[in-house]
Amino acid sequence: MYEARGSRGLSQTLDLFPIGNCTASALIDRAGRFVWACVPRVDGDPFFSALLGGGDPSGEIAQGLWDIQVEDMAEVTQAYVRNTPILKTEIHDAHGGVVEITDFSPRYRQWGRIYRPLAFVRLLRPLKGSPRIRIRLRPTAHYGERQTPITFGSNHIRYMGEETLRLTTDCPVSHIVEERVFRLEEPVAMFLGPDEGFDSDISTRTAQMLRETTDYWKSWVRTLSVPLEWQEAVIRAAITLKLCQYEETGAIVAALTTSIPEHAETTGKARNWDYRYCWLRDAYYVVQALNRLGAADMLENYLVYLRNLVDQARRGEMQPVYGAGLQLVSAGAGDQPALPGMGPAVVVDRSKAGHVQPVYGVGLEPVLTEWIAPHLPGYRGMGPVRVGNQAHEHMQHDVYGQIVLSTVQAFFDERLFRPATVDDFEALEPVGERAFELHDKPDASLWEFRGREAVHTYSSVMCWAACDRLGNAAEKLGLKDRADYWNSRAAEVRETIETRAYNEKLGRYAATFGGDELDASLLQLIDVRFTSPDDPKMQATMKAVEEGLRRGPFMLRYAIPDDFGEPKTAFNFCTFWLIEALHLSGRSGEARQLFEEMLGRRTPAGLLSEDISFSGDGELWGNYPQTYSLVGLINCATLLSRPWTSVR
Repeated sequence: MYEARGSRGLSQTLDLFPIGNCTASALIDRAGRFVWACVPRVDGDPFFSALLGGGDPSGEIAQGLWDIQVEDMAEVTQAYVRNTPILKTEIHDAHGGVVEITDFSPRYRQWGRIYRPLAFVRLLRPLKGSPRIRIRLRPTAHYGERQTPITFGSNHIRYMGEETLRLTTDCPVSHIVEERVFRLEEPVAMFLGPDEGFDSDISTRTAQMLRETTDYWKSWVRTLSVPLEWQEAVIRAAITLKLCQYEETGAIVAALTTSIPEHAETTGKARNWDYRYCWLRDAYYVVQALNRLGAADMLENYLVYLRNLVDQARRGEMQPVYGAGLQLVSAGAGDQPALPGMGPAVVVDRSKAGHVQPVYGVGLEPVLTEWIAPHLPGYRGMGPVRVGNQAHEHMQHDVYGQIVLSTVQAFFDERLFRPATVDDFEALEPVGERAFELHDKPDASLWEFRGREAVHTYSSVMCWAACDRLGNAAEKLGLKDRADYWNSRAAEVRETIETRAYNEKLGRYAATFGGDELDASLLQLIDVRFTSPDDPKMQATMKAVEEGLRRGPFMLRYAIPDDFGEPKTAFNFCTFWLIEALHLSGRSGEARQLFEEMLGRRTPAGLLSEDISFSGDGELWGNYPQTYSLVGLINCATLLSRPWTSVR
């Protein structure tokens, strides 16, 4: 349970509690305020935008929030209802009064399908006394450009933004419209959802929604295969991972936020990115975690999303394609002028079957045009706030391995309603062909460098994995000729990597062909089975990576300057990679110690963002909650835990 004492003037942090239902999602801060929620879906306009409003959300002029202010507030406690994303906040006043706030998005089975509306429910209850409260509901439109206009009736208020939402309540509507201070003597129910009439008693219906939503989540958690140790941490990560899935299509986003900077920045060159999209790079690790959890419902839905992308690639649909240095290349028309500061482009035929982008929208959109939202100052005023992501233009060759590694799961998993077929295998083959074609070509790397290109070892290893796993799938289907074909291609790629990525002088693998750089992704050579932890080459590589990139308990992605200067924070997922590598190398005691350290760095909600400061304060930075970090926690816990047989 989280406790906050003192005034409401709490500084912005990532101590945020996600709620949601796989359609709607919101972040609630440590004072019980909605400070972030996008509509009509996770990558949409922020209806609540205070997280990026730049100022103190408790201020009188603050916008983009849903706030329950308690007069003479003295203390706040927050905790999730066990095994659910339902949040309870208790606000105590200085006179002994207590207000309980229950926040959730409805989700349960109804009429043979899942009811998961774009809706948020807030239930207020006076636990002690009759505290004096004020409700401030101030949504914004078009990325903070304006406060939404309203109309209202006797029991509802309509907020007309990019998406009109209606608040239905048994609270006097004028109390909310006028933001009037009043005594909370009876429970209050508020349902903020679709712009349509609420055809039930609001108090009775929302209480029923709460019961059924609680039952849904507790029943879902019961289906998970959790490790013996660290169960609470794994369950919370699993629930939040599910909240990051846009269930309508199956996409899983990298995070629920945009433009939380990777570190405190005062030079005007902030590393701020929009993570509300689906990166294929995440797919392999997400599928790995879902498989270990036994979360077959999420896994199958995600595989549907990935198969749709494979189908697009199979048809060779015309899409904007850029060179590794982000230089636009027009197929058959010659090179276009490069962007300032960019290197020579790798010419790619954008109509050729098998092309896969690094990132797509949750609705399978290939184009995610990046622009700056001028009316939002940013987290703690550290803009810019970006919408969209230029990475959709990049060439990042590891994605071919990521999508094959993920979708090959369906050829072997007998739990699935729809196991993969020969047709699915044939759809994957153009992706494998593209992996083979590009395995020794320069790209922007998994770290998405915007002004530099090279042949990156991790990308080449993932291209090898694409060929190798297609060989496995062909064998499972009894397609001997195709298995021989893909195994021979995998062997050829392996030979290239061993020849060009291994630095004889240093006695280890390098991050780039013919180079000497270090990169945390080299640790993944073990996980994807390219090499074994007892291989002397890998042992030397792991030693060099740990010595060069480890900062105390944390791991950097790389230590060299990039487009924005030298890294100032560690990447949490890389620390989990190190934990896995330590364990697989027989250093399980060190791995467990480091894992416990990472668990201690979670927010009060039990979650992690993308980055963490390694310079003393250990503050979390980057978009939140971050799928990579949730997956890292789940994967490491399942690897490191004692077996259930040990409690017999």
